[in-house]
Amino acid sequence: MNDTQIRSLVEDVRDGKLPRRSFIEKMVGLGLTVPTASMLLMHYGVANAQTVPAYKPTKRGGGGPLKLIYWQGAVHLNPHYAGGTKDQDAARIFYEPLAGWDGEGNLVPILATEIPSRANGGLSADGKSVTWKLKRGVKWHDGKDFTADDVVFTAAYAGDPAAAMVTVGTYKDIKVVKVDSHTVRVDYPRPTPFWAEALVGIVGLILPKHAFENFMGAKSRDNPANLKPVGTGPYKIVDFKPGDSLRAEANKDYHVANQPFFDSLEIKGGGDATSAARAVLQTGEFDLGWNLAVEDEILKRLEAAGKGKMTFYTGSDIEFVSLNVTDPWNEVDGERASSKSKHPAFSDKAVRTAMSLLIDRKGIADSIYGRGGITTANFLNNPPRFRSNNTKWEYSVDKANAALEAAGWKKGADGIRAKGNVKLKFVYQTSVSGPRQKCQAIIKDACSKAGIDLELKSVVASVFFGGDFANPDTYQKFWSDMQMFTTTMTQPDPQYFMEQFTTAEHSQKANKWASRNLVRWSNKEYDDTFRAAQTELDPAKRAALFVKLNDLVVNDGYVIPLFARPRPIGTVNKLQATISPWDNTTAFLNNWWRDA
Repeated sequence: MNDTQIRSLVEDVRDGKLPRRSFIEKMVGLGLTVPTASMLLMHYGVANAQTVPAYKPTKRGGGGPLKLIYWQGAVHLNPHYAGGTKDQDAARIFYEPLAGWDGEGNLVPILATEIPSRANGGLSADGKSVTWKLKRGVKWHDGKDFTADDVVFTAAYAGDPAAAMVTVGTYKDIKVVKVDSHTVRVDYPRPTPFWAEALVGIVGLILPKHAFENFMGAKSRDNPANLKPVGTGPYKIVDFKPGDSLRAEANKDYHVANQPFFDSLEIKGGGDATSAARAVLQTGEFDLGWNLAVEDEILKRLEAAGKGKMTFYTGSDIEFVSLNVTDPWNEVDGERASSKSKHPAFSDKAVRTAMSLLIDRKGIADSIYGRGGITTANFLNNPPRFRSNNTKWEYSVDKANAALEAAGWKKGADGIRAKGNVKLKFVYQTSVSGPRQKCQAIIKDACSKAGIDLELKSVVASVFFGGDFANPDTYQKFWSDMQMFTTTMTQPDPQYFMEQFTTAEHSQKANKWASRNLVRWSNKEYDDTFRAAQTELDPAKRAALFVKLNDLVVNDGYVIPLFARPRPIGTVNKLQATISPWDNTTAFLNNWWRDA
């Protein structure tokens, strides 16, 4: 089907001759995903038939307290420093973007009045600019007006390399221009098919200029607002104890009528996932439990109490093992795991191949994760049009032994393989979590059968994901041989997600370990392909480029995908929570309510 035929169908939808659902089904039949088909409609000015579920309450407040349990407690509340999900979710309570992603992958306006399209003049014909119209009457929590100046400032603030923020890659090459007090234009240096990254979702949370402008660049980490947010969101900060608890109250001046429903909000951090699951599903002490990465057998027993239920939201989150490209034990120019160094063992492809062969993905998924783990050989798994059919995984101790033997890694008297003065002895770290420690143990046992010795290291989640750059055990530093965790994809387009393996994103001392390429992998073909994907306007060609990116990183063996991870959220039965797998858990917190 050519472009003219697609436009004709779009016009039929606009004129009411063709149901929106029928259009989407036709596009899916052509190989597009539901989010992509929806984006096509938006591109030509056809509004979404469904955004977020209807909000039932008819007045603001009166819902009492809302209690959430995040067994990994947030440590700061500046969204542009939030490399971990727990910090992103906490920041999203207070700050809002121009638009977010609903459960179907549709763009939903939040601080914008509408989604830009060709029909409404928001998208330029050359793909190099996007114009956003902003809501009027929005107030910051301190009573000041939200205007275009705040949007322009946020882009400049996040795009400043001296500030070393995790969102710098989104903003450093674009320019956001004030058109009038409530209109901004985003100018891109080249045609940009995925224009809905900047100012959208978790990377697009808008900051108040008046609270942040005196803390630009290198001074940005000293801003008191990093712990005391001044946002436009449905709740205002009351008290924050990093790593422990957060309390907020309803924003009585919130810009959406009759929202929020709850009078107050409490998030309890710390503990472990099993205790959090029990506190929601069995006792009902908390309304919602985040990331309940618990053995499925335990979750089912807790659900049997009848007080709560589990929901698994399928997006493209992935649990994976990283093999360090660099040497984490020796310094180069005063830096451990320097990008100038090479790992003494993992630089041998045979060792990386053996490590992949020694992971029984299906056995681990079946025995531990159940509904919460879908075995995969891909790092990028959804939307389906970006999923590679070229990769595969295999579990074979015999083949691992053969690969190591052929590469000259011989077993010594202690049973551990070595070549020269390098032994296959590795420190394998992850966060403290029952399933992860069991997973570590299973992999260690298989490795021992191939002459590889693993020292298992478990780091308290608040430290591992904490962003404390003085601590050697953060996952950002990756000062071990191997590490394992889940990374989230918070938008239904893989551009930002796959940017994390570009050379420009190396996590290192110079950027305060705030960039996202934690494994410090570098590949020129990957970098060139990523740049091509950033400007490819043909959807099919662009999808093929992302498939290639997945294949390049997976086949090189430093990144070993284990399972696609549907987000495991537990809620008490009466809570009506609007949650999207393509955005933060708290993205639509203003829409949550509780049945009487």
